[in-house]
Amino acid sequence: MIYEREPSKIYELSFQTVRSEARLDRFSPAIAELVVRLIHACGMTDIADDIVCTSDCVEAGRTALAAGATILCDVEMVASGIIRRGLASQASIITTIGHPETPQIAQRIGNTRSAAAVELWRDHLGGSVVAIGNAPTALFHLLELLDEGWPKPAVILAFPVGFIGAAESKAEVVANSRGVPFITLNGRRGGSAMASAAVNALSLGLAGDGR
Repeated sequence: MIYEREPSKIYELSFQTVRSEARLDRFSPAIAELVVRLIHACGMTDIADDIVCTSDCVEAGRTALAAGATILCDVEMVASGIIRRGLASQASIITTIGHPETPQIAQRIGNTRSAAAVELWRDHLGGSVVAIGNAPTALFHLLELLDEGWPKPAVILAFPVGFIGAAESKAEVVANSRGVPFITLNGRRGGSAMASAAVNALSLGLAGDGR
């Protein structure tokens, strides 16, 4: 079979394709690079049309990560996709969905385990980078807790995926991010790969391909 075998060439051609097919002109150069990374993670150039973000999302995320901010992930799949070599030495990646207290918290608050896991973020939330790639209820509950006065993260990377609540939770971020910089993808599409790609774009930039 004939196919491209050279990693650097595959990488180069991939990003050439993204830039030639995606409509990136409405973004600043820094945000356009982040959007390119997101497209590279999912293979859909048309998501550029559905990206919504604050103008300061890249600056806020990069500044936080350079300072060693904690990264809070809704699921292990997001955490697993983050490239550690791009992070400051003191940075930590935290996922609490598997914490032994999470099921009991879920019962107490009458919500999903994904939402309950967010209850365990309080001591780490201030100035953090939040990456949500799976659970709409985690995003909804994070916003509820911010309404209650919880510490604000530096940026929210909001990419929950699915048919129930995903579009609605992201629409809520767009309508009122509680003063937190964010980037999100309108509608049902999203996923863990996109959330971790967003973190990698902020920590590594486009030059780091992760291979």
